[in-house]
Amino acid sequence: MRIMGLDFGSKTVGVAVSDELLITAQAKEIIRREREDKLRRTCARIEELIEEYGVERIVLGLPKNMNDTQGDRAEKTREFGDMLIRRTGLDVVYWDERLTTVAADKVMMETGIRREHRRDYVDMIAAALILQGYLDHLAMQTGGAGKTADVAADHVENGRKQTENDRKQTENREQAENGKLA
Repeated sequence: MRIMGLDFGSKTVGVAVSDELLITAQAKEIIRREREDKLRRTCARIEELIEEYGVERIVLGLPKNMNDTQGDRAEKTREFGDMLIRRTGLDVVYWDERLTTVAADKVMMETGIRREHRRDYVDMIAAALILQGYLDHLAMQTGGAGKTADVAADHVENGRKQTENDRKQTENREQAENGKLA
């Protein structure tokens, strides 16, 4: 079993894939598109990578605000996640991606990647950090590698419930704000 990690941006998607033991995440590539709303080729490439690596689950970075709220970018990420579920049939787990870009930038500085070349790698490294955070969490819950697939399945179900709760909270907040404006 392998898990794919994705860092979804307005014009790029960073891709990482776990090893078969679900211990490490390896950065693989950045999928680029010219416009934010052009996702057909992006999804097709993700499907190719799923097939190539035998991926059985997707971890999608969820861009929460520092105060734990979710804005427009998080909603677009959830829409992309819904599209991936429909197209691939795989479960999508949303994983908090706060500060992963900052961490990716730090990794690139420490490894000597020049500033002008960092944008060529940042999304791919951020995807690896998102996926590694998820894998480490699974390992901590199971006491190490080996039982992570069962725990991962539980996370998917809990993630679905959390996604529904988050959407309801967003709808309630928007209704309250619309009521105040009226």
